[in-house]
Amino acid sequence: MSSDKTNERDLMRGALIPTFAVGIVGIIAAALIRGKAGLLGALLAQLVVVMYFTVHLVVSAISRKLDPLTTFALAIFSYFAKIALLGLFLWLLTRFTSRDTIDRTSFAVVALALTVAWLAGEIRSFLKLQIHLPLPKVAQKEEEK
Repeated sequence: MSSDKTNERDLMRGALIPTFAVGIVGIIAAALIRGKAGLLGALLAQLVVVMYFTVHLVVSAISRKLDPLTTFALAIFSYFAKIALLGLFLWLLTRFTSRDTIDRTSFAVVALALTVAWLAGEIRSFLKLQIHLPLPKVAQKEEEK
C-alpha cells in the first residue's frame, strides 16, 4: 500500500464505478423514453449528483489532519452550503428552463438512482477498508480475560 493512497480515494473509486454504470443506463433509458429533453435531464442529474457527493469526500480529505471541532464546523458548513446551492440550482432550473428542454421526471428518477448507487458503492468501499481504530482501555482489559 503506497503512502499517497487515501481512504477518500478508495471511497471515491468505489462510489464512482456503480454511479457511472447506473448513470449510463439512466441516460440511455431517459433518452429513449423522453427524447432529447430526457437525455439532458439525465446528464444534468449525473453532473449534479457526482459534484454533490464529491464535495463530501473533498471536505473529508481536507479535514483529515484538523482537530475534531474544526472538522465538525467544516462538515456542517459544507452540508448547509450544498443544501443551499442545490436549492438554488433547482430553483434556477425550474425558473429558467422549460420542460421541453430538460425533462424534470428524467432528472429526478436518474438523480435518485444515482444517489442510491453512489451511497451503496461508498458503503461497500468503506466496509472493505481496513481501518484500525484503537480499542478503549476497558475493552482491551475484557479481551485479555
